[in-house]
Amino acid sequence: QVQLVESGGGSVQAGGSLRLSCTISGNILRFNVVNWYRQGPGYQRERVATITNSGHTDYAESVKGRFTISRVNAKNTVYLQMNSLKPEDSDVYYCNADLEFAPGGYYSGTYDYWGQGTRVTVSS
Repeated sequence: QVQLVESGGGSVQAGGSLRLSCTISGNILRFNVVNWYRQGPGYQRERVATITNSGHTDYAESVKGRFTISRVNAKNTVYLQMNSLKPEDSDVYYCNADLEFAPGGYYSGTYDYWGQGTRVTVSS
């Protein structure tokens, strides 16, 4: 069974840092584009950062210069380093990934997966 498992959330004071991890478990061929999203109660899910399989990154304006997304392909893991955190960064953060499968050696395509979310709380 394929899962995206986020970890690293928690509570921190404004100006502090957290590092979120998204680890992909299960029998996949490869993972391609990975996004971190966040969502607060009553709000739409907002894309925070993106990394492609070639390492190209993109960020929401609100986090540029503070957040860094990275990946370690050998560990099937993507990280989100969050520095200079602000109270408005408080949300549930979700990992989203495009995963490719080739069960039994036969390519079956690319599918979109989401993690269960990890909560980040930043106090002023």
